[in-house]
Amino acid sequence: MIELNFSNMMEDVVGVNGLSGGIIENFRDRIEDAHKQIQDRAWPELAFIDLLSQDTSEIKNTARHIRETSENFLILGIGGSALGPRAILEAMSPFHNLRKKPRVFIYDNVDPRTLKHIISLVDLKTTSVNVISKSGSTAETAASFLILWNKMKKVLGREASNRFIVTTDPEKGNLRKIVNEEGLRSLIIPQGVVGRYSVLSSVGLLLAKVIGIDSDELLRGAMDIHKKCSDSELWQNPAYLFGVLLYLMDKEKHRTINVMVPYADSLKPLSEWFCQLWAESLGKEEKGLTPYPSLGATDQHSQLQLWTEGLQDKVIIFIRINDYGVDIKIPDIFKGTEGFNYLSGHTLSELIKAEEEATELALAKAGRPNMTIIIPQIDAYHLGQLFHFFEIAAAFIGALFGINPFNQPGVEEGKNLTYGMMGKKGFGAKRKEVEEHRAKRGKWKVNKLNLSQCPHNCKTN
Repeated sequence: MIELNFSNMMEDVVGVNGLSGGIIENFRDRIEDAHKQIQDRAWPELAFIDLLSQDTSEIKNTARHIRETSENFLILGIGGSALGPRAILEAMSPFHNLRKKPRVFIYDNVDPRTLKHIISLVDLKTTSVNVISKSGSTAETAASFLILWNKMKKVLGREASNRFIVTTDPEKGNLRKIVNEEGLRSLIIPQGVVGRYSVLSSVGLLLAKVIGIDSDELLRGAMDIHKKCSDSELWQNPAYLFGVLLYLMDKEKHRTINVMVPYADSLKPLSEWFCQLWAESLGKEEKGLTPYPSLGATDQHSQLQLWTEGLQDKVIIFIRINDYGVDIKIPDIFKGTEGFNYLSGHTLSELIKAEEEATELALAKAGRPNMTIIIPQIDAYHLGQLFHFFEIAAAFIGALFGINPFNQPGVEEGKNLTYGMMGKKGFGAKRKEVEEHRAKRGKWKVNKLNLSQCPHNCKTN
């Protein structure tokens, strides 16, 4: 079971920048209200909790078909539809494409160079394509789907439809319509489950089974941590404690930035998944916590200086791994080299654990709050726990902020303006807005460094 050590968040360790037990206790009524909102399913999108007991038989059958018929597995998705699968892939099967089949490619943008490279690397005749979009109308995913569908049709003709698996809403949306018309294989994202909370749905579980990971273990881990994260007693509920500490650091200490630092290369994509969950769930109504991803021990050599002596606006969140599953001994050579010989006889896991613990302490000594999530090992069971732990924490903090942690109104305007620029029906007014804005931008566009043309009559010396 994962553990949370928050000693370095408290004032008796980090001084005035820390929290007191009294502040937390005085906040108990608000905590109980937030707990009630989650238990009463105040938002229908809390349906992600129901994923823990879902029937996965269709997912497993689909994965078996992909493994038996495919050399390559290409995922088309963006946001949670890509970040979740990538977090599972890298955590559970690092360097997968160099060792195992089917090879996995995740295309989560509309950068033409990337898609061109992927297409050049795979044989479309032996490639299965998983198109993931809850709404069925995500522009980036729709564009890449249209391109792949067209190319597959040219290569495979009628057989192309056998190469697509569509993961989308069970009833509505453009992709569901195409599934019905073309007879495509499909999986559902259940009603109420939004993209950034969908990793333990078919969105992530299909990829897990395709690469040979026990999806039942992901769900078992999530279910076990859910039991702890359902406890109304704050001091027994790790997700609530995690959430209230970060919330109070924002409200009481003005620490709005949450730095996620796993000490494992394979968990770096998990920190990127966390960033979407945090930013899109909590950043609204001029409230929120700003996440950014990091990696230990690598970023001790690029970001630690900022954390230690920069603005007092951050909480550092470490993920410590007790057992890496493998180890490599540092050889006892070059004994005469003073700067090397202290390492001899130790192992890499000893070194990375020492660096993590030392960084915690160094930050605490500098009065910089930090806390540590401890996992016994990196496996499907504990990865499932991490996913669900963060999801419950996000919902809980949203309730504390008094916001809806499941919508994303700030994303819609950019989408609508894009629709206008691309000529989508009904968005002509948005296209006009873009054109008017372009005209305003013109006077500040630097073509050549010629201050004599500045509208403010700036002059060179």
